Amino acid sequence: MTITVNQTSQSKVDSRLRAPLCWLFAPRCLVCGQAGMPGRDLCNACHADLPWLDNACERCALPLPHAGTCGACLQHSPPLDAVHAAFDYAFPLDRLLPRLKFHRDFAAGRVLAQCMAERFATLPRPDALVPVPLHRMRLRQRGYDQTLELAKLLARALALPLRAKLLHRQKSTRAQSRLDANARRRNLRGAFRVDAASTLPAHVVLLDDVMTTGATLHAAAIALRKAGAQRVDAWVCARVA
Repeated sequence: MTITVNQTSQSKVDSRLRAPLCWLFAPRCLVCGQAGMPGRDLCNACHADLPWLDNACERCALPLPHAGTCGACLQHSPPLDAVHAAFDYAFPLDRLLPRLKFHRDFAAGRVLAQCMAERFATLPRPDALVPVPLHRMRLRQRGYDQTLELAKLLARALALPLRAKLLHRQKSTRAQSRLDANARRRNLRGAFRVDAASTLPAHVVLLDDVMTTGATLHAAAIALRKAGAQRVDAWVCARVA
């Protein structure tokens, strides 16, 4: 089955051009348009109604009735030691994330990073936060890397070392969003490499925006493990069930 995420035709509602003037405006909720909480473009009601992911598999963040490990991860141990997702990929995350990813809506990025910081603040602290990178061709087309934008904000909020140049995407792959699970794994084979001149931290946390089958994160984790990482976790904004 093919799962399509991050597809939207919503127009841009914010950009870097607005940032210097943001102090002039009271925060407005990006979901309902009402007054936001102090310093955040999200109101209390919409914050409470977000699809926070509570019970999930410890190894792949798949939503479960109770915390634990899912059957698939028990049968085939993934290359990630732990995966934590702030949200289920449901409304309004299925609108906010594409607004950041495709329409330069950096206000949405700020809100999502603030929520991720809330959820991940009590997790074991890694030696480095490593965003899953875009290939240079995709970066040139888009003009920015949405995962790096999230990582910068999250690293600042949690006072974590950010290693944005540790991992490189050496293979230009097809868009994952329209591929099934097997095709995703084949598509990502050999896609990542670790900078040979870098000293690899013992505990690395990979950061990504959305986790669907886990193929991208698994390929990145395998590259980090081959380079000598002892523990590789993943933090993602949203998990597709």
